[in-house]
Amino acid sequence: MGKSTGFMDYEREESIERSTHSRVKDWNEYTAPFSDETLKRQGARCMDCGIPFCHTGIEINGQASGCPINNLIPEWNDLVYRGKWKEALERLEKTNNFPEFTGRVCPAPCEGACTVAISDPAVAIKNIEKAIIDKGFENGWIQPRIPQKRTEKKIAIVGSGPAGLASADELNQAGHSVTIFERSNRPGGLLMYGIPNMKLEKDIVERRINLLRQEGIDFVTNTEVGKDISPEELQEQYDSVILCTGAQKQRDLSIEGRNAKGIHLAMDYLTASTKNLLNEDMQQNEYINVEGKDVIVIGGGDTGADCVATALRQDCNSVVQFGKHPKQPTTRPEDNMWPEPPNVFTLEYAYKEAAETKGEDPRQYSIQTTKFVADENGHLQELHTIQTEKVWDDKGFYSYREIPGTEKVWPVQHVMIAIGFEGPEQPLLKHFGVDTTSRGCVNAEYGNYTTNLEGVFAAGDARRGQSLIVWAINEGREVAREVDQYLMGSTVLPG
Repeated sequence: MGKSTGFMDYEREESIERSTHSRVKDWNEYTAPFSDETLKRQGARCMDCGIPFCHTGIEINGQASGCPINNLIPEWNDLVYRGKWKEALERLEKTNNFPEFTGRVCPAPCEGACTVAISDPAVAIKNIEKAIIDKGFENGWIQPRIPQKRTEKKIAIVGSGPAGLASADELNQAGHSVTIFERSNRPGGLLMYGIPNMKLEKDIVERRINLLRQEGIDFVTNTEVGKDISPEELQEQYDSVILCTGAQKQRDLSIEGRNAKGIHLAMDYLTASTKNLLNEDMQQNEYINVEGKDVIVIGGGDTGADCVATALRQDCNSVVQFGKHPKQPTTRPEDNMWPEPPNVFTLEYAYKEAAETKGEDPRQYSIQTTKFVADENGHLQELHTIQTEKVWDDKGFYSYREIPGTEKVWPVQHVMIAIGFEGPEQPLLKHFGVDTTSRGCVNAEYGNYTTNLEGVFAAGDARRGQSLIVWAINEGREVAREVDQYLMGSTVLPG
């Protein structure tokens, strides 16, 4: 695959990024495209490794290793190297319904499992994927695929995130009539509202939604199942129902002073920011503007990083991000061997922006928030912390121990809580009467996706809990196959 000596002849080239000082003044995508010549070199680095691990899609120690949708990565890397872009697109679309999303926001477990990455930087798989799909749209190769035949089967999908969209795409192409119900006023789920525009421009999401509409999928927005339409009505009107509601119940902090004004859940902040960018109507005080304010983000993950980048674009006075874990090493530790995803220190887009515009990396490690303090009017004015250390017991379990004498007081007017998601929101699941697991997710086995209710299936984060976009697409494709089998007695869908 690629050039036989390409991984030795060429070095990995990272994404081209716009100047940090200019990009924090707008909401446009922060990366710029590679040239075709650069992409050819990067495709050439894909080695003839015999057994590619990049598309295995397995879990090791709870983390994805390789691509969960089993992208045919070596094949389209080779085709890009040879300049056969249209053929590369055909191979990419065989396994991935939405490469324009994954090529921008997926954390790329494929690259962590790349064989080149055993001793050298991985092949730039994610950038090549993004370039293939972008070139497909630019050249008009991606056109509506109108099913030639229609069955008489009708399917309702609740939720329009990546799992819902992927299952709808597959079932529509199988000839079924598909309707997606979305409680927000725009389809896309977290693709539309939860991921900031500088990472995933909303025109790109709407382009795909419009394409799905042209292919025959119906979208019913501003409709909350259990409120505007009952589960019983869906089950009566449709031959099958798929629950793809995501895992949007955010974790909160229950500590002293939590009720102070100025403390927000991260997804509320990001959603309101996107709505404001799209000029949507919002409730009074829904929009959170941190211009000129001191901001602290609690939580060290991707959502927290997006909050940092959003605060910078709102021209905050300062921004700091707290993480409970120690700073990661610059190289893989002995207990994090290939092909596991590398748990190493990286400088993501938001941290680079903060370092170059505010003077330092905003991240603080091994730190725990102990309380919030408000002024006499109830507005947040300071936050108290203490440093912690990770300690292990004789059974191999760890906990965090506070370090006396490391207490600190931080001036702050806005805090964003970005400590993950507990699981799906429960009211809808209770309305349906589906069984749930101890974690609150829909009880549906991976691989068949059936619930305790006849004809009702579940997939994506609603079933597995908070996860990656590629796992959502994987489950969306697989549940479509199972529903097609359920309705027709056989299936040709790949899953």
